[in-house]
Amino acid sequence: MPASNDDPLLLSNQVCFALYSANLAMARVYRPLLEELGLTYPQYVMMLLLWEEDGQAMKVLGERLGLDSGTLTPLLKRLEGQGLVTRARDPEDERLVRVRLTPAGAALRARAECLPTRISGAANRTAEALGALRDSLVTLRDDLNKAADRD
Repeated sequence: MPASNDDPLLLSNQVCFALYSANLAMARVYRPLLEELGLTYPQYVMMLLLWEEDGQAMKVLGERLGLDSGTLTPLLKRLEGQGLVTRARDPEDERLVRVRLTPAGAALRARAECLPTRISGAANRTAEALGALRDSLVTLRDDLNKAADRD
């Protein structure tokens, strides 16, 4: 017997699947754009954080991206190998490893500035509409994290 359109277990009624499939579609659009920059998506979001504020502690970068050191270290090693960042112990606090942009890493920002406009065009949405969607998704993420933390 076919399910009715209001069946809560229809795949097309699942918010989780809509988010998942939208993420896959977004990745397909980003992939060639990031290849032009020589970056993977995880490398790109790391560069975004460093373009926001250079010289952040590795621990803070991992927390902001939700990555553990086992994932973060190889990611930073690859960026370091590409000549985009350096890692060094903080001379004032040897426990901290600071990540800094190289001149090439800082210069890459200018080439990346077109990405938001290109994503907006691919999504057929204004920057404002995508901003509202982002804000809604951030609220959803935060609420889901709170619910998971209560369990």
